[in-house]
Amino acid sequence: MTENELAKIAVNICYKIHSTLGPGLLESVYEAAFAYELEKRGIAYTRQQGIAAVYEDVVLDVGFRADIIMENKLIIELKSVEHLERVHHKTVLTYMKLKEIKLALLVNFNVSLIKEGIHRKILGQL
Repeated sequence: MTENELAKIAVNICYKIHSTLGPGLLESVYEAAFAYELEKRGIAYTRQQGIAAVYEDVVLDVGFRADIIMENKLIIELKSVEHLERVHHKTVLTYMKLKEIKLALLVNFNVSLIKEGIHRKILGQL
């Protein structure tokens, strides 16, 4: 599947989770539900995958963790906050650069309408 096909599936999963569970729960709840939906669909993913940074010739294991990476092509970063801050967007872009992944979705579930909480991030060209 392409990045865009995976993103479409991810958005549909977000809509389903948000309409079922609603806003305001812990991020871990949304992450578990998202992983469950990926399992049902047979889509390969990793959860809480560590992301190392490289400085000169040194690998820095600094504790970056992507919530979900679908088929090593799409990063899903899940939040449940009152407002997304600039740092949330910058963190996702950093994950994308470090993992060399071109597409990510930053999703805030703590919104009335989930479409207001989904932010698509593109690094380079798809």
